[in-house]
Amino acid sequence: MEGKIAISADERKNKIFPTDSDQEQDISVGNLDPFTTENSEEKSEERNIDVGRKMIRDVKVVQPHSQLPQPEAPPGLLSRSNSDEDSDDDVSKQKPKSAAESFAVDMPAIGKLIRERSNNFSAAFVKKISSFRENAEDAILKPKSIPDVTEFNLSGLTVVVRLKNDEKKVIKGRISFFSRSNCRDCTAVRRFFREKGLKFVEINIDVYPQREKELIDRTGSSSVPQIFFNEKLFGGLVALNSLRNSGGFDSRLKEMLGSKCPDDAPAPPVYGFDDDVSDEEESEDDMVGVVRVLRQRLPIQDRLMKMKIVKNCFAGSEMVEALIQHLDCGRRKAIEIGKQLASKHFIHHVFGERDFEDGNHFYRFLEHEPFIPKCYNFRGSINDGKPKPAAKVSEKLTKIMSAILEAYASDDRQHVDYIGISNSEEFRRYVNLTQELHRINLHELSTEEKLAFFLNLYNAMVIHAVIRIGHPGGIMDRKFFSDFQYLVGGHPYSLSIIKNGILRNNRRPPYSLVKPFGSGDKRLELAFAKGIPLVHFGLCDGTRSSPTVRFFTPQGVEAELRCAAREFFRSVGIEVNLDKRTVHLTRIIKLFNSDFGQEKEILKWIISYLDATKAGLLTHLLSDGAPIHVEYMNYDWSVNT
Repeated sequence: MEGKIAISADERKNKIFPTDSDQEQDISVGNLDPFTTENSEEKSEERNIDVGRKMIRDVKVVQPHSQLPQPEAPPGLLSRSNSDEDSDDDVSKQKPKSAAESFAVDMPAIGKLIRERSNNFSAAFVKKISSFRENAEDAILKPKSIPDVTEFNLSGLTVVVRLKNDEKKVIKGRISFFSRSNCRDCTAVRRFFREKGLKFVEINIDVYPQREKELIDRTGSSSVPQIFFNEKLFGGLVALNSLRNSGGFDSRLKEMLGSKCPDDAPAPPVYGFDDDVSDEEESEDDMVGVVRVLRQRLPIQDRLMKMKIVKNCFAGSEMVEALIQHLDCGRRKAIEIGKQLASKHFIHHVFGERDFEDGNHFYRFLEHEPFIPKCYNFRGSINDGKPKPAAKVSEKLTKIMSAILEAYASDDRQHVDYIGISNSEEFRRYVNLTQELHRINLHELSTEEKLAFFLNLYNAMVIHAVIRIGHPGGIMDRKFFSDFQYLVGGHPYSLSIIKNGILRNNRRPPYSLVKPFGSGDKRLELAFAKGIPLVHFGLCDGTRSSPTVRFFTPQGVEAELRCAAREFFRSVGIEVNLDKRTVHLTRIIKLFNSDFGQEKEILKWIISYLDATKAGLLTHLLSDGAPIHVEYMNYDWSVNT
């Protein structure tokens, strides 16, 4: 066919898509004349169109097979070769062309289409940006009115947000009040300020005993609570109730706290500063001088005893010789001094088998015991001060922990702010106070004092353990219940030791085959002769399913335990389903069933701790003689925060 030749694929590619050298040549030629006119541009465009048409005509079109579908041109991209523009050409006078030849690519049409699409897109984009800018300006110049109540519908959940139009009043001054632990009036004042949303500074005299003198100087008495607005004394709970009932509290508050707090107002407690302690309270033990000499002179080393390597120990005969040389005394006197050191827990037999004796028996100092690294109340050295009475130390611990709960726990004690406790000055003082437990004599406590002491120690250790290592993951969490220990009276006490060894009379823990104390363990002397089932409702494990945390007093520990059991069973401890004749009990009874007896006996025992409704339902089930199905609730081990 005239005007059409067969070319190779490479040649066709080079013609349709010119190489970089060709483009550079065209660019260089086009740039010779920097003053291009409009006529030259039109001629150049026409010349490019003619070249494009010629290149397309030179391409040989391969005819498809007759059985294949005929190609169709996309609308708007292809134009017929016999258009009106080419009607004067010689090619149009030739013989009729086939269907495939009757379509040709119109290159200018493609460029025009791309330019039109680009222009349309740019215009739409600019219009959208302009609309966004106008809306933003309108929102700034003319803010919409905010309704009092805004309602959002989120997939079936309706959230109502109430917006306050009135700005919150700014208080420039400071509210502070003096208090004591376990004071009902102080609790009422604290609750009133919290309900009002007012910030206040509480100065607990039991936590900061030296502030009591300041209280007496400012008020003339040591009674609490005493409320101060800035430096001015407002009064106690009676004054607060009278002003609240008259409706003049807000105006009085604005009047007294409208100015900045002066320097002569009661100062808030400062973290990290201890009170000055008198020499009488911190007197050293009489034997400390002798102990310090022995620590320097005795050959402390590892020994072999009963086919075991015993670390950091010395022989009894070696200590006797050192005492004779230092005190210039006889051997009998030196042995007596050694027994005194052992009774005061400065030294221990390596296996805890006997008191101090002369001879080839091995002993070690208390700070060298292998359990010391697990004791979280040991801070580098043993407390060498004269041991204080155990009852006094117990009272101080109870007061400071009660103050912590009052400040950092909810009113019902269901939720505890462990982060707030860990950062508080009260908790720092508590940790320092636990060092006084190192060598106290627990045998001097009465039965009630001992019961309150171990109940309070357990609950305090749980708070400390949650802060240091986290909440327990289950009843067999050894890290929490066994490895977290305190050094008390010269011996280690874990949570499991206190609960199962002391309070439960050396009974095996759940899922364990070993008792806490062996036959020769001296801690067994402190165990209660008879187990007390009520202790389970006075011990908090820091979880949601355990009883609420509380601290007990020696004078009313038994009544307080009954109150704790009553609150627990009336809230979450038991559920009675009369229709199904099913009683749902707390899993605590299942875990420690040996302390409670058979299920029917347990149900009869629980009736006295239930409210009237639950007690009536349970009595009805027990009275008709029909079988009762008992199920135990799942235990929630998540932290009670």
